[in-house]
Amino acid sequence: MKSLLQFPERERRQQQQQRDEEEGAALVLVPQPPPDDDDHGGGGSAADHEEDDPAAAKQQQQKDGDDDQAAMIIAAAAAAGPTKSKWWRRRPQTKLMPPMTRGVGVVVAGLVVLALVVGSTSSWWWIHLDYASSFLVGGGMRQQQHQRRPPHHVPSPAADLVPIPFSCGGGNANSSSTSPSTSSPPPQAAAAAAAAHHHHQQRRCPEYFRFIHSDLSPWRATGITREAVERGRGRAAFRLVVVGGRAFVETYHRVFQTRDTFTQWGIAQLLARYPGRVPDLDLMFNCEDMPELRAADFQSEAPLPLFRYCKDDATLDIVFPDWSFWGWPEVNIRPWAPLLEEMAAQMTRLPWPDREPYAYWRGNPGVSADRADLLRCNSTTEWKARVFAQDWGAAARAGFRGSNLAEQCRHRYKVFVRGRSWSVSDKYILACDSPVLRVDTPFRDFFSRGLVAGEHYWPVDPARKCPAIRFAVDWGNAHPAQARRMAAAGSAFAREDLAMDYVYDYMLHLLTQYARLLRYTPTVPEGAVELRAEALACPATGRERDLMMESRERYVAGYEPCALPPPFTAAELRDRKRRDQEVRDRVKRMTDDYERRVHHP
Repeated sequence: MKSLLQFPERERRQQQQQRDEEEGAALVLVPQPPPDDDDHGGGGSAADHEEDDPAAAKQQQQKDGDDDQAAMIIAAAAAAGPTKSKWWRRRPQTKLMPPMTRGVGVVVAGLVVLALVVGSTSSWWWIHLDYASSFLVGGGMRQQQHQRRPPHHVPSPAADLVPIPFSCGGGNANSSSTSPSTSSPPPQAAAAAAAAHHHHQQRRCPEYFRFIHSDLSPWRATGITREAVERGRGRAAFRLVVVGGRAFVETYHRVFQTRDTFTQWGIAQLLARYPGRVPDLDLMFNCEDMPELRAADFQSEAPLPLFRYCKDDATLDIVFPDWSFWGWPEVNIRPWAPLLEEMAAQMTRLPWPDREPYAYWRGNPGVSADRADLLRCNSTTEWKARVFAQDWGAAARAGFRGSNLAEQCRHRYKVFVRGRSWSVSDKYILACDSPVLRVDTPFRDFFSRGLVAGEHYWPVDPARKCPAIRFAVDWGNAHPAQARRMAAAGSAFAREDLAMDYVYDYMLHLLTQYARLLRYTPTVPEGAVELRAEALACPATGRERDLMMESRERYVAGYEPCALPPPFTAAELRDRKRRDQEVRDRVKRMTDDYERRVHHP
């Protein structure tokens, strides 16, 4: 039976690995470009119908607001005049004005645009400017300044920090040679110590944690049997078993690059951070891109549980944080926490108004049709996009030494487009403090389900990428305050709701809820080896070793994880879907109207 199961899977895995290698990083890698590449009617009046039908009146008001908004964009574009130079050529330095002169010029240009708009339209537009500028917020959604999430925990200066032992031997000064698995307190003692140290009320986890319940709902009624878990062996890269606070891994096949290694490294850090808190469990983990457990294939039998990095609405895969949160040595990407700090420092050097007023993307276009199609937006200056195809082979041969994600935020707008399925670039683009023009995709990772269209990002119709991007850029440049508000909300989500504290808490809550569904007592497989941080890091060399040391947890968490919110109700899910669709519909109407006015003024 084993051979029948595994030989077809071996061929499938080889094909999958080939596709993964073709995809490469599948993210926006940003080498510093050379100088020449980077500088830059009928049946009565509307009033009659509105009096008879309040709904029609509301619809007409909404359309009027959309029409006015599009007209304002066109007037602003007309005032700016046509672009004379090619976009890839450096603008002459003499065009730059001193700060005081530039400020006067901006004021004068604003007055010119205002005069053009007022002269060509009625003053009624300006009365409704507030409505027009908040057009993305509709259908009961409330526009507000992004509320900053309080810190996950506030450590006390008098806190008795407990270091996590780690040593590779040979006089390593990090700590003693005692391994975490033997020095960690037993589960009961650890839980009691954490509860005693935690006197303040737990902070509620971000909203995307509620999808933990959704992901596990297929097994809520029946539970998970050993047979169901083992049926996933042919699809998994490794099996993770936790017994008595110690983790063990049984490996089935190699994966692309070090995805499995850094995923396991993250799990080892979780065990060290929350010693004794991860319950006994048994799971299968797939490290490939495409979700594959289609719900339609499990109508007559219980679905097998399988962990991976993403899913879509038609699949039952259980999503887990991807390896890159702890670093990606093959493409020289630092762990998430220090990279966020580096990005914040870089962005202060180039404020949003001083960035290139275009939408930017760089990556491997050969891994998906959406990416290949995006290159069309670079064919002419009118699309307001700067799209670059990354030479993956050349970058890899150079060790990605020229790629620095902390220096990618040089344009006012960033484009996100999926790779083969999802893309790890999502979080890096979101943290850039620029409005994200997000090409719609059915694939979701664990946190992206918490993003709200019109608040955290601007939705882009994948069937009409170029016009949608052009309108988004023109709208944002005409309404910088609103554009920066969206940028701030998306960036705050990445920095606060997706801080490493919450990544670890998501892992802990997901594994805890999963373990509660097991209908058997997990045991260590015969061929498994213990998962210990030293066993992963000490033999590692070069960049792999550096990133592990940079992402290593130093102290035991002396506090409780955030409080897991309840599951979504059916009504809440319907309302989320309805609001999301309303935003997309409104963006589409405004884009279409803008295109009509541009081509038929």
